Amino acid sequence: MSTLINKVLSTRAGYGLAVLRIVVGIVFAAHGSQKLFGAFGGYGLAGTAQYMESLGLTPGYLMATLAGGIEFFAGLALIIGLLVRPAALGLIFLSLVAIFSVHISNGLFMANNGYEFALALLGGSIAVLFEGAGKLSADRAIAG
Repeated sequence: MSTLINKVLSTRAGYGLAVLRIVVGIVFAAHGSQKLFGAFGGYGLAGTAQYMESLGLTPGYLMATLAGGIEFFAGLALIIGLLVRPAALGLIFLSLVAIFSVHISNGLFMANNGYEFALALLGGSIAVLFEGAGKLSADRAIAG
């Protein structure tokens, strides 16, 4: 069991990955708070659930809760650097769903509601999954 824990918490990355992890975490946590709490001009759970239903992601309320919860809590995990690999895995899955269910038909660019922003967040999440939390993280402090 300790080998598994060491693999999850280990990191070989430095400060650069820590900066990437924190910035990606802030963006995801903010998006999650829009969905969950209606913060930053978001629609909250009810509005997000209605949007999810319109996309065919049903039941909308459950999907909105899951998406908002993953974004918010995994984003916080990235910010503090705690259990970043499991958090990044959830964010990778979420980003892929967003790309293929919402953005892919609009092309690459954000001006057309394309997938470029979601793709950038996906890339940051994949980097965190591969490299770990980096310096200035709870994972690094726990792993020693």
